[in-house]
Amino acid sequence: MSNPLLIPFDAAPFSKIENKHFMPAFVEAIATARNEIDHITASKEKPSFQNTIEALEFSGQQLDRISSVFFNLNSAETNTELQQIAQEISPLLSEFGNDIMLNTQLFQRVKSVYKHKDDLQLNTEQQTLLEKRYKSFSRNGANLAADKKERLREIDTELSQLKLKFGENVLAETNAYELHITSKSDLEGLPDGAIEAAAQLAKSRNKEGWLITLDYPSYIPFMKYAKKRALRKELALAFGSKGFKNDALDNQEIVLKIATLRYERANLLGYDTHAHFVLEERMAKRPETVISFLNELLEKAKPAAKQEFKTLTAFAKEMDGITQLQKWDTSYYSEKLKQKLFDLDDEILKPYFELKNVINGVFQVAEKLFDLKFEEVFDVDKYHDEVKTYKIYDGNNNFLALFYADFHPRPGKRGGAWMTSYKPQYQQAGKNIRPHISNVCNFGKPTPSKPSLLTFNEVTTLFHEFGHALHGILANTTYPGLSGTSVFWDFVELPSQLMENWCYEKEALELFATHYETGASIPMDLIQKIRESATFQEGMATLRQLSFGFLDMAWHGKDPSLVAEVKAYENQAFENTSLLPDTPQTCMSTSFSHIFQGGYSSGYYSYKWAEVLDADAFAYFQENGIFNTEVAKKFEENILSKGGTEDPMILYKRFRGSEPKIEALLIRAGLLKKTG
Repeated sequence: MSNPLLIPFDAAPFSKIENKHFMPAFVEAIATARNEIDHITASKEKPSFQNTIEALEFSGQQLDRISSVFFNLNSAETNTELQQIAQEISPLLSEFGNDIMLNTQLFQRVKSVYKHKDDLQLNTEQQTLLEKRYKSFSRNGANLAADKKERLREIDTELSQLKLKFGENVLAETNAYELHITSKSDLEGLPDGAIEAAAQLAKSRNKEGWLITLDYPSYIPFMKYAKKRALRKELALAFGSKGFKNDALDNQEIVLKIATLRYERANLLGYDTHAHFVLEERMAKRPETVISFLNELLEKAKPAAKQEFKTLTAFAKEMDGITQLQKWDTSYYSEKLKQKLFDLDDEILKPYFELKNVINGVFQVAEKLFDLKFEEVFDVDKYHDEVKTYKIYDGNNNFLALFYADFHPRPGKRGGAWMTSYKPQYQQAGKNIRPHISNVCNFGKPTPSKPSLLTFNEVTTLFHEFGHALHGILANTTYPGLSGTSVFWDFVELPSQLMENWCYEKEALELFATHYETGASIPMDLIQKIRESATFQEGMATLRQLSFGFLDMAWHGKDPSLVAEVKAYENQAFENTSLLPDTPQTCMSTSFSHIFQGGYSSGYYSYKWAEVLDADAFAYFQENGIFNTEVAKKFEENILSKGGTEDPMILYKRFRGSEPKIEALLIRAGLLKKTG
């Protein structure tokens, strides 16, 4: 029987793939990739850039394609069997990765090319690739003694399994909880759309009444609007205690193990901590820079946050006699205060943000800026009926990318929103191979009476993820390892966060914000209110983001072997940023997937770092017009198309003419007055 994963494919053949195909495909693809590596090391030719560095870069392509299909499915459409396969495959991939990184003959060839790099007349991209390849070996143990190499292998295998287990536990906790409501009075305050979605969910699970879950489209509206404080408390505690119940799904031991193994790994490689190891390959370069950056923002944001919290507390007391705000109160009273101050809430806005229109809107913004064309296609294989597929072309009708869009929550899909790739862009044998890019989100589904309507926050999420997608779509590099989002992690959020800015601009909103029933454009006064409310509680929001950054650095910038208790250590990290009383039964670390499952360990600060970049970059657009095609062209040519081919600060300065200034962010956030 032929295995669809082993037959060369362009678009992933989802409908032909069965779970049983993955393991044999991985085994064969790993064997093929090993042969390709053996071919490089067995060469009798003198090591050159072409026969060693380029050959290595283009090896394992079949394995990469299979991996992208498998791991993307394991995030967007998983099941128990897939998760089990992931547990079996991860150690194999980890072992294979180590076999390459610890291959002495291969490293000697790479080292030989690296040693003579100044004589090779390489272009900038080739120099970057050589530098990156050499560093990837040295940073992964190629210079270690045999016994230390062996220990490194053990650590990497264990880490790959622990990270998977961490994520599986969080997903299982999310799926296991439901708040079953049978009395309509318990829904007081909830918008009609949220009530209808809760009823639909209950019906789908053969239950009477309404169901609220820990999936964001269900959880967020309940925390924001439900009047019953006791139910908000129950839901908040369920959400905050994921992986923290001392049961089979508990993540405390896993958190400690991951942090300790990462620390040991860094020490093994000659670094003080995991943060020192990671940040060497980031714009920030050193943990001290990150801590200093976080503290600088903390100094500016904390006074504003304290004042905002004081105002919110006084408002809650006046409204409901509450003297001490708790974690389950802030979203609710913030929304009420926002409504009072700006006469604006998501329910007024949602009718203007039908998902279909917002998708068209983000496409139109991209069309105006980068001269792109989008065509929905129906003949591309998909992994779920809800996925939409598009072909994207440039202004000269050249095919640029295949784009998958998957917008609604399902039991087999992890929470949150992300961009990913099924196939990178690169150039080979005179051909420019174009990428296959995917955006995955979790927006509320249509109900019998309403289409999928987005909150304003979800609108910015969609624009954010599409910014990442553009980084992939417009990639134009030679090597897949430097293409698209293959950049330093504190630079990767620039395109995504930059795109969010258009959501606040009248000129952009008029393209797509129309009432789903009447077709009327969003009124000017609502646009004005969106802009005015953009900095509402910005101090508190900044403090929250900084708290996650400090927690990340606490786990990864110090020796974690002395940490006796996850919760107590977390509280210590939150000391300077917390405004609310602690809830002993909740813990952030045990479900902090960004740093314990995703790639953000020692990198969570990069969201704020990238905000500095994006605020400074958007100020450039504002100075010249938000749809100025010359500025957009500079952004495309110097940032989006270049991927990781050069140092990001060089690329940014080429686009902007100078380094980014933190003032642009502080002014936008309302934490600093504009002068002049």
